[in-house]
Amino acid sequence: MRGTRHPQRRSLLQAAADSVEAAGERFRQSAREGTLHDLDRSQFTVPGIEAGDVVRWAYENGMVNTTDGRAIYDQIMAAPADERCPLCGHGVVRTLDHFLPKRMFPALCVDPLNLVPACADCNHAKGEGMPSGAEATLLHPYLDRIDHDPWLEARIADHSLVRLDFFVSPPPAWDQVLIDRTRHHFALFKLARLFAVQANRTVSGIRRQLTDILDAGGKDIVRAYLSAEADTRLAHRLNGWEGVTYRTLARDDAFCSGSFTS
Repeated sequence: MRGTRHPQRRSLLQAAADSVEAAGERFRQSAREGTLHDLDRSQFTVPGIEAGDVVRWAYENGMVNTTDGRAIYDQIMAAPADERCPLCGHGVVRTLDHFLPKRMFPALCVDPLNLVPACADCNHAKGEGMPSGAEATLLHPYLDRIDHDPWLEARIADHSLVRLDFFVSPPPAWDQVLIDRTRHHFALFKLARLFAVQANRTVSGIRRQLTDILDAGGKDIVRAYLSAEADTRLAHRLNGWEGVTYRTLARDDAFCSGSFTS
């Protein structure tokens, strides 16, 4: 609010502070209960201020375009490790996305929990829609911490081209709603294609090296190399496409025997 220079606007925003705080608590409670899809948008307005004005005054003017606010904006943007988009796990962070659309939920437009760093592709793919039900609610990178379980898998779909298909393979302990949400998230951001493109580029890049290893030591040495590369990457990111790629290749006997030379 300090970045809002117009006195009348600043007064209106300050008067709405309790309402905004209450909206933030409703957001957190709903996230804990898994009911974000049922939120009543009328409870996330700011009394006395139009939604568009709240966004302009508090977010665009107060956070994006002022020194104090921009420092907070930049801090949130810099939070993901390696500048990696937390929505897809691959792209470079370019913008802040509002998990719940800012014009539908203006009271949350500067709530840190509602501000998610994202790459440009994920920001575009997500859009400003609302989930139709619990199973269609996107995974929130701050709240839905699913990466302590292995859930990403791949298979070689075509040995002649060494093309990988990626898919969600949920652990037995997951409930059906979490499984559905993960699959919905995976589909919306087109992660199967994104990961496959990167994996196939990786295979192309190591084909000569693998050929040399195969010629020198045979398929078991190829498998050992791929397994070691997988372990290194999976230790860093259990569900990263790179580690899963190497693990999938290591487990495939035809690949280790030289199908990549075709």
